[in-house]
Amino acid sequence: MNSENDTLVILTPGFPGSEGDTTCLPMQQRLVRTIKENFPSLDIIVLSFQYPYLKETYKWFDITVSSFNGKNKGGLARLWLRRVLNARLKEISQNNKIAGILSFWHGECAWVGKKFTGKNNIRHYCWILGQDAKKGNKYIKYLRLKENELIALSDFIQNEFEINHGTRPQFVIPPGIDAKQFVNPIKAKDIDIIAAGSLIPLKQYEFFIITIAEIKKQMPGIKAMLIGDGPEKNKLKTLITAYGLESNIILAGELSHPEVLQCMQRGKVFLHPSSYEGFGVVCIEALYAGCQVISFCRPMNRDIQHWHIVHDQAAMAQKAIDILKNPESLYKSLTPFPMGDTVKKMMALFGVRG
Repeated sequence: MNSENDTLVILTPGFPGSEGDTTCLPMQQRLVRTIKENFPSLDIIVLSFQYPYLKETYKWFDITVSSFNGKNKGGLARLWLRRVLNARLKEISQNNKIAGILSFWHGECAWVGKKFTGKNNIRHYCWILGQDAKKGNKYIKYLRLKENELIALSDFIQNEFEINHGTRPQFVIPPGIDAKQFVNPIKAKDIDIIAAGSLIPLKQYEFFIITIAEIKKQMPGIKAMLIGDGPEKNKLKTLITAYGLESNIILAGELSHPEVLQCMQRGKVFLHPSSYEGFGVVCIEALYAGCQVISFCRPMNRDIQHWHIVHDQAAMAQKAIDILKNPESLYKSLTPFPMGDTVKKMMALFGVRG
């Protein structure tokens, strides 16, 4: 063996191609970095199936990453990718003492992880992170992971998975916030309403624009910002023009993750109108940034301070108005889920201790 230390292998569809790539799965980035910081003697090897678009093994904050440039191809290309990944796992197993394998999402990564660990008596957990809990996920039917192999990102995902597939994940480990991401705190709260995410139909950002239009009737000077890019961009631009909101809404485009966090610290209310969300990490980022959050999706069974759950767009607009017009509304930093706790719970499953 090249190493006497335990090795954690992480299987993921994508991972940053460099230390400067902040937009690729920021929560998963912080999780991996925090594991390394809290368990410095643990070796971590990340196998990234689809992205970045290169075949290379490189170092990322002293963590070994191997990328395979899968580009989400199917058919023979997918079968070949599985063979290459299995060979890489065999190589790792021969040269390292594997504590376990963690798969992000119940998809191709879980498939490769389970097939390898089942043959080699290695611990494997699959972290169900969002839409992979839906009914249409064929991997669940054919892979048949047991309850004690499944980790849900939230209470919602745990319940959703059980309803759709008849198996209740035994563990719930929510995402966490790393306070070190928030540098140069901004004291001025000069953005009334803010939102951030991919501009795709699932996120329903047309409701964001309609909400601003309703708020403007009572607060003509409302200032809002929408951060992100995607196929819905032109549709949203047209909607902004139709409602006459050009002077009220800034479309900021895609920003680096540190820039998004900086903008959040300027916000008072964070709107998250997504129709489906495993957890909504941007929401707890917004809470730490001192925003009050309004969303349609409830991630946990318990209430979270300053996170308001509403059931339709009209209620979203009214709740935002109530907060903004109330002089006693507080915009304080909250950390309901520290990343350190997320890491401790995750590593306890693998029997790894600092």
